[in-house]
Amino acid sequence: MKNLFGRLLTRQELDSDPTQLPTEVISIPGMVQSGKYVICNRCGTSSLMQSVSLQVSAFFCPACIGLGRVRSDELLYHIPQQPFPKQDTLAWQGTLTPYQAKISHQLVEAVEQKLKILVHAVTGAGKTEMIYDAINTSIASGGAVCIATPRTDVARELYSRLSRDFNLTISLLHADAAPYFRTPLVISTTHQLLRFRNAFDLLVIDEVDAFPFVNNTILHYAADHAQKNSATVIYLTATPTDKLNALVKSGQLTSTTLSRRFHGHPLVVPKPIFSANNKTIYRYIKKQRKTNFPLLIFAPVITWGKAFTATLRQLFPDEQIGFVASTSEDRSDIITQFREASLNILVTTTILERGVTFPKVDVFVLHAHHRLFTTSSLVQISGRVGRSLERPTGLIYFFHQGLTKQMTQAISDIRLMNKLGGF
Repeated sequence: MKNLFGRLLTRQELDSDPTQLPTEVISIPGMVQSGKYVICNRCGTSSLMQSVSLQVSAFFCPACIGLGRVRSDELLYHIPQQPFPKQDTLAWQGTLTPYQAKISHQLVEAVEQKLKILVHAVTGAGKTEMIYDAINTSIASGGAVCIATPRTDVARELYSRLSRDFNLTISLLHADAAPYFRTPLVISTTHQLLRFRNAFDLLVIDEVDAFPFVNNTILHYAADHAQKNSATVIYLTATPTDKLNALVKSGQLTSTTLSRRFHGHPLVVPKPIFSANNKTIYRYIKKQRKTNFPLLIFAPVITWGKAFTATLRQLFPDEQIGFVASTSEDRSDIITQFREASLNILVTTTILERGVTFPKVDVFVLHAHHRLFTTSSLVQISGRVGRSLERPTGLIYFFHQGLTKQMTQAISDIRLMNKLGGF
């Protein structure tokens, strides 16, 4: 019963007769009609009636069908969230820098005043540690907290870190995760927010500018409805969107900025290198391998990444080389192997552009001129370098066949943040 609090469920997911449950159950029509359209009450999507009709004089929502079908002739069920026991759960013994501590204090105030706030912090600034006191403050008052991120790999990384730093059991939710269980702290992908309604006192959206959350009306609808009416919302990003910046400028959103990494060293500025063919790239890889530092190589397209990996294995038979993409069934294991140095070189796509840390890594970007490499993604990719105190420097090369506006803007943005950070 307790695992139903704060959830929004179909009849099949409820798995009980709602009239027999020992608490209040709010029933909601699965879909409502508006002219020629039907609107889904789980994801907010409007669909033309004639395109989503069933043979039984009812309609269904195609947009969120991956979470179980919502129908116009069936109900959704919501059981209101209940308070949690008040508890102090923070076990982290680390120390924040003065810059981090200032933002941490602002976030605690945001929780106490129930504000919405944007944290614009450079990659490697220590955003995760800066939200710890805010999380603990909310849980200590009996609140429910969710950290949502667009990427499964980032969710896994956050789960690993917070499980170590908080004395409570955390529910991790993504497409392949174990079933939800009730706990004051949930880490989820943004898609999983569709299963909650008025549930969270504190909602942290990490990597708010990342695909698929950015510009996705369904996922924004999910975030808006998963939080309580008086919730605190913290947006975290190193590359805020124009929409977020406009909300800050208009005064609708509070913001705070951190332009320095936790170790006090500047961001590593990318070096663009013209490469008419892969021979140039192979030469640079050969030189980099003499350092024995791990090498992370980004390719814009999965097929290119696979082909490049196969060629590297022929050219560098003594290296342990892996490839990982969104389609990789064992991608969590591959990422762990690279982190633990079982792999020396890892070729990947933009799934690893953000939210993951590999100490002492160098980064090469293949075909950096490709349209899939946006300014935001190139800034995030560059931010994988120099994240550890043991090696706050490193190599970040953009291999290209012609400089693009996105490449030059990414380099300019990184230099600007270094300037704002006092470098």
